[in-house]
Amino acid sequence: MLERNSPKPLYQQLEDILRVFISNGEWSADHPIPSENELSKQYGLSRMTVRTVITNLVREGLLYRVQGKGTFVVPPKITTRSPAYLGIREQLEEQGYSTATKLVEFTRMAPPRKVKKILGLKDDEPVIYIRRARYVDGSPISIHTSYIPHHCCPTMKSDDLETVQLCKIMENDFGLKPSLVHESLETCPADDEQAQFLNIGKNHPLLVLDQILRTQEGEAYEYTQIVFRGDKMKLNFDYNLEETQS
Repeated sequence: MLERNSPKPLYQQLEDILRVFISNGEWSADHPIPSENELSKQYGLSRMTVRTVITNLVREGLLYRVQGKGTFVVPPKITTRSPAYLGIREQLEEQGYSTATKLVEFTRMAPPRKVKKILGLKDDEPVIYIRRARYVDGSPISIHTSYIPHHCCPTMKSDDLETVQLCKIMENDFGLKPSLVHESLETCPADDEQAQFLNIGKNHPLLVLDQILRTQEGEAYEYTQIVFRGDKMKLNFDYNLEETQS
C-alpha cells in the first residue's frame, strides 16, 4: 500500500508497486492490467495521477496500450549475446526456445557497391547471397542477410541452411572461423518488406546488427546484417577491459 507520510511522492510509490507486479509475474505478459478507475479506487489517487503513472511505464517499455481494449504487460525480451560469441540459434535453443529457420533466397550474384567495398572484392568477383528468416516459438524474430565471396566457399549449397547454422557450415566445410570481428548496432523503423517478413507494422522499431568477419590474416570472408524485432530482442555485449588494455 502507499505510505502517505513518506517523503517519496505517491505517484512514484505507485510506479514502484506496479513494477513489482510486472517483475514478479503477478501481472503476466500480454494480459490486461486493472483499469485506471480500478487503480484509482484501490490506491486512493486521482485518475489523472494513475494515468500519468501508466504512461510512464508505457514509455519505459513495461506496458503497452491497445486502443479500445486496455493496457497490457509487455512480454520480457529475449536476451542473447553477439553472434560473434555463439550463433543466435544456438543461444536461443540453450535458453529453451523452439527455433526454426526458413531459407528465403540463396543465389550467386554481383555484390552491391557497399558490399564489394566491405569485402574488398574486385569488379568481377561474385558473392553468395543468403537470406534467411528466423522464428522463435513459431513467431518471426529476425531476418539474416549474408554476403560471402564466392571464392571462399565455391561448393556451398543451400541444402543444410535451414537445419545447420551458417557459422558451422563455414567452419566445418570451408575452414573459416573468425579471428577478427567488426560489429555495429543501430535502430531503425521497419520498411514495408521488413514489416511483412516479421509480421509487424511499418515503422515498428528494429535492431540492426552489421557484422564483418575476417580471418587471422585480415581477409574479410563474410558480411552479414541481422534485423531483429526491437520489441522482442535484447543484445548483451561483455568485454574484458584488462585484455583490451594489455
